[in-house]
Amino acid sequence: MNPCLNTAIRAARRSGKMMTRAANHLETLTIDQKQMRDFVSEVDRESEQILLENILTSYPNHLVRSEEGGYFKAVKNGDEISIQAIDTPTKTPEFEWIIDPLDGTTNFLHGHPQYAISMALLHKGVLSEGLVFAPERNDLYLATRGNGATLNDKRIRVSKRLNLNEFLIGTGFPVVNQSMVDEYFAILKNVIADTAGARREGSAALDLCNVACGRFDGFFEYNLKAWDIAAGALMVKEAGGLVTDFDGEGDWLNSGNIVAGNDKALAYLLRTISQCR
Repeated sequence: MNPCLNTAIRAARRSGKMMTRAANHLETLTIDQKQMRDFVSEVDRESEQILLENILTSYPNHLVRSEEGGYFKAVKNGDEISIQAIDTPTKTPEFEWIIDPLDGTTNFLHGHPQYAISMALLHKGVLSEGLVFAPERNDLYLATRGNGATLNDKRIRVSKRLNLNEFLIGTGFPVVNQSMVDEYFAILKNVIADTAGARREGSAALDLCNVACGRFDGFFEYNLKAWDIAAGALMVKEAGGLVTDFDGEGDWLNSGNIVAGNDKALAYLLRTISQCR
């Protein structure tokens, strides 16, 4: 296993223990609203700090991009290392982590155990390592480029279903940006009519892991951020699935419009999306 992934596992488990403790005292948490229906809690921020400290003390030459605070780097002062927020780099870093300290904050704040820590490592702009950890279930998903994906050390694969009426599709409703809501519901209407059903569970990272495990046959969502999908998308790819943007191309990490699944489900979703746009 890549030593970077070992560091990520230690950080995620430490953060997960903190979240589990906090989940027993939700009424005491400080909660802010970044914008309408977009919440951040002290748990998000504490998780971010745990992940940053573990990554940047172990790898001070790496950069970290986080949902809550933007870009961070380590700054050495003698034997001391401090963590500093920086502007967006103008060049592709050699090593860049993309982290979501708490994917599914709204679920967490309502006591719904569908939330996770998501961490991905890019090497020269290419996704190379991914981790998604669901603390409530103690489920640890790992992926390494070219070496497959696992759940709790067992190899996972996307589904082999071929029949459209058997597909179960994961998705996420437009919440913060609702400019595409009519188009989205047109797509969803077709999906519900054509397949075994659709599920909206509130954590894109775990939705993509569900695709990687074969629980969902496909997944689509608009306007996500890199930290929502980087690690989960690598899970899907390493589990034998496909990941594209809405045009069937590879710009999903930048556009945030993502489609994932086995080959049949992905082809169906791309066709349906195209018909409704």
